[in-house]
Amino acid sequence: MLILIRICKDFLNMKNIIFILLFVVLNGATCEKEHDVVRSFCYWKTSLYFQKEEDSLIRDLKVQHMYIRFFDIDWNPYAKEPLPVATINDFSLNESNPEITPSIFITNEVVLQSDTKQLDSLASRIAKRVQQIGVRLNETKADKIVNGIVYPKDYYKQENFKRLNYDSIKSIELAKLKVDFKEILIDCDWTEKSKENYFYLLKQIKKGFPTSQIASTIRLWQYKYAEKAGTPPVDKGLLMCYNLAKPDDFNTKNSIGTSEELAQYITHDKYKLKLDIALPLYSWAVVFRGNQFKGILSDYDQLKNDSVKLKKTSDSKYILQDDVLIGQTYLRNGDEIRIEKISEAELEKMISIVTSKIKIDNQTKVTFFSFDKKYINDYGTQNISGYYARF
Repeated sequence: MLILIRICKDFLNMKNIIFILLFVVLNGATCEKEHDVVRSFCYWKTSLYFQKEEDSLIRDLKVQHMYIRFFDIDWNPYAKEPLPVATINDFSLNESNPEITPSIFITNEVVLQSDTKQLDSLASRIAKRVQQIGVRLNETKADKIVNGIVYPKDYYKQENFKRLNYDSIKSIELAKLKVDFKEILIDCDWTEKSKENYFYLLKQIKKGFPTSQIASTIRLWQYKYAEKAGTPPVDKGLLMCYNLAKPDDFNTKNSIGTSEELAQYITHDKYKLKLDIALPLYSWAVVFRGNQFKGILSDYDQLKNDSVKLKKTSDSKYILQDDVLIGQTYLRNGDEIRIEKISEAELEKMISIVTSKIKIDNQTKVTFFSFDKKYINDYGTQNISGYYARF
């Protein structure tokens, strides 16, 4: 009888252990799911052109958000004032509809040279221009909706087809669309000398977007040396985990970045702002002539695949064996080319470094620069999805 009781107790204890283990496994799976990040990309071209292929990539990668560069602000030495340049000038949207954050790049020269009055005016003009571009974006969305209403599928086959008035339908649809961005990103590599003016500008910009969050890019040196660089007066930051060295340096191994360099900057977890994360997903070819920097090629695939004209000298360096024309860039025999790209293994290491120091939750935007089908196809959608999942 005692033996039977002991066996029953052992059986019950085992059931309890199994139940506890099962609870831990299920709870762990639930926690992992709760920390899915917001999948994001940067789009840094002067035209927003999404067609079926772009839609397919957005759908396959489950992209929820995009930073769209609306325009840049640079210092005009002739007018002696900051002026907008490189404004996005074309919209062509298809089926994809990720949330959009307008992004405005401001050169450090602008905040160094501008006085308070000019910064006040600049903040006002930024708000006005974002509004204007937002209206154009909504007009593009309305046009797509109206085309589907006025010209339904196979309308030309329908007998007694009566076309609706395009303009009146568009007015109705436009009235439903508001320019109401949840967030505005200001991108500026401010310095210790320019931070006072830049932080003042950010406060003025906030006044023009009372219902939006204002975010600022945070370069890695600004993160590491936060006490010296200061913390911008914004709602959140976007930590830029790339462009760690100057591409015009002949001795640079990879100016886009390396995990070893990244680890030297992300050395603490005390930054005062909530941070989103931006990582590199692009490549380029840096050209030197006699050790002198001659420029950067973004479209170099044709050249890279020509083993006759391009002689490999190391893992990332090549020497031209002939004069060639790439796009509108003329290259000479003997030019040295350094092809820069972050390898899959390096990206994995960079993600590990980021997650070891920076708090990640299900509100964190993980952004890859940049949204370009060439780069996305080069890395592969399955690999990129895996990078998101690592967070």
